[in-house]
Amino acid sequence: MKFFVDTADVSEIRDLAATGLVDGVTTNPSLIAKSGRRILDVIAEICDIVDGPISAEVAATDFDTMLREGQKLAKIADNVTVKVPLTPDGLKTCRALSDAGTKVNVTLCFSAGQAILAAKAGASFISPFIGRLDDISSNGMGLIADIVQIYRNYDNFKTEVLVASIRSPSDVTEAAKLGAHVSTLPPSVLRQLFQHPLTDKGLQAFLKDWEATGQSILDQ
Repeated sequence: MKFFVDTADVSEIRDLAATGLVDGVTTNPSLIAKSGRRILDVIAEICDIVDGPISAEVAATDFDTMLREGQKLAKIADNVTVKVPLTPDGLKTCRALSDAGTKVNVTLCFSAGQAILAAKAGASFISPFIGRLDDISSNGMGLIADIVQIYRNYDNFKTEVLVASIRSPSDVTEAAKLGAHVSTLPPSVLRQLFQHPLTDKGLQAFLKDWEATGQSILDQ
């Protein structure tokens, strides 16, 4: 499974990218707004930090403007993936950009039927929002299972399932068990994946025993 970081905070991205575990980044208008910076500047800087796909979302809702915005965003760097909403005009934009060789991430997916439409429109990624479904007592992970199964049934569907609106490490492992291609994680959730109390306890015991030997690996 690939890990994308879901943030527009360049310092967070730089810190996490240094681990070698970050395969891409997803942003959206809300995350860009939190950064307080110009979207073109933010996306360009992120693209310099991470080599993988960097999702930059259009802000328009009509086809003509979405297409122009998408084309402008795609010119920032070769690894920009243009993000469009799962609407009729969004999928029309997806088809036009995909046909021109631009990767597209179709976002705000909440049903398997919508995911089929995105795949037929040539999307590189589909972003089902599992947390928001769970918030309304629906089954977010059930949607991931359905989309993965459907895509596997058709060799001509090349769209990758990018699990979004992740709230906890358990969401990541469940999505991986189902065969989702990508999880996009808030920085806090990615850091939680490192943590386990038994890891901390075991390390403390090892360090205590080693200290008692009086040895130093570097001095030998």
